[in-house]
Amino acid sequence: MVSSPVALRSVTESLHSEVAAQLRQRIFSGELAPGAFVDEVALCEELEISRTPLREALKVLAAEGLIRQEPRRGSFVNEVTEQDLDEIFPVIALLEGRCAHEAALKSTDADLVALATLHERLQKAAKAQRINDYYEANFAIHEAIILLANNKWLAQVIGDLRKILKLARLQQLHAPGRLQQSLSEHMAVFAALQARDAQGAEAAMRTHLTRQREALRELARNQKSRLVV
Repeated sequence: MVSSPVALRSVTESLHSEVAAQLRQRIFSGELAPGAFVDEVALCEELEISRTPLREALKVLAAEGLIRQEPRRGSFVNEVTEQDLDEIFPVIALLEGRCAHEAALKSTDADLVALATLHERLQKAAKAQRINDYYEANFAIHEAIILLANNKWLAQVIGDLRKILKLARLQQLHAPGRLQQSLSEHMAVFAALQARDAQGAEAAMRTHLTRQREALRELARNQKSRLVV
């Protein structure tokens, strides 16, 4: 029996999506480091695939901003610069601020109860100085607010920008005093959500994201100072 063109196309699309997912994970884990050359020949041998699905996967990652493709040189893992961070954070602050605005208007009482549980996790992690646990609770809260906003376009653009930020391996909670400051900012957002204060929630979320960038700058300055000394 001969496979139909539609069936063949579906299999090909599924394969390059799977390859893109594998490469994306390698990039986020650091196995493929920022600036690293993507060896297509070696990857084809390792993954036992032809060049076509690999190149389609690389196009997907290039569209996401994770890979840059240079004529006659090949593909490289993108590097996030300080200028990139300066440009991205104001945008994501606006977008996530709008999510908080919409979430304040759309959240049910049950939604707020679920958010309260997440904020309890956040507080416990902060009190115990468990930064990894704090990051996990922090991420879950941001995801929950994006979900509550129920705006697929906001969610899509934020998701794309987050992939770029993930390249930078940001550790803003290591900045002096940042853990408690971040917790206070989150509680301010949550208080506005509980009050159904859309403008207050938006402003508090924008402040939270803006201060993340400020903390990263401080951390970078401290690291440079130590290197100079």
